[in-house]
Amino acid sequence: MTYFKQELFDFLEQLAGNNNRPWFIANQDRYEQTVREPARRLVADLALPLAGISPHYVANPAKVGGSLYRIQRDRRYHRDRPPYKTWLGLRLYHERRRELHAPSFYVHLQPGECFIAAGLWRPESATIKRVREFIADNPRAWQEAVHAPEFSARFRLAGEKLVRAPRGYPPDHPLIDDLKRKDFMALQDFPEAMALQPDFADFILDRARELAPLVDYLCAALGLEF
Repeated sequence: MTYFKQELFDFLEQLAGNNNRPWFIANQDRYEQTVREPARRLVADLALPLAGISPHYVANPAKVGGSLYRIQRDRRYHRDRPPYKTWLGLRLYHERRRELHAPSFYVHLQPGECFIAAGLWRPESATIKRVREFIADNPRAWQEAVHAPEFSARFRLAGEKLVRAPRGYPPDHPLIDDLKRKDFMALQDFPEAMALQPDFADFILDRARELAPLVDYLCAALGLEF
């Protein structure tokens, strides 16, 4: 049994061309049937095997406040934004995520842009500082986590970087490219067709296992259990 059908991407593509409340309300049943409910089933099926990767990570199929990101955008400070996201986002998050910015696993489904990622995206300055200090103090483990040939062959490091070396680090530091990072995440792109396969949950779990060394390292940097 597959979780998603082509109708998932059809809905998201049509939403991109009709990103307004009247259209979404008229098509809300489609959203429930082709996007949200299949996504909740997928998350529910990930919960138990995810605990085998880390007992501190959660796959929560709740309609609100769980692993499924809301399709509504937060427009409090950007009223000119379209009201809806044109992608489906799923996060497998740390049980202590409400205490601090913790690394997570993330699945992104969007027409023409599907990927699975893990790590820290847009962390606050204090979190960035802790990760940089940990990398500088534990360079070998960082190299093993994200620069091992097997890891580099599957995943690419992504996110924003500083133009210059961060304060306190020399420009010729051996890991200066990583210390310049403002996001500490790795991702792998995959074709839309993968999301329509019966083994999509297994694919996510396999990638999560391979991304686990990065997440484990970042948890250690922040004093989190993994």
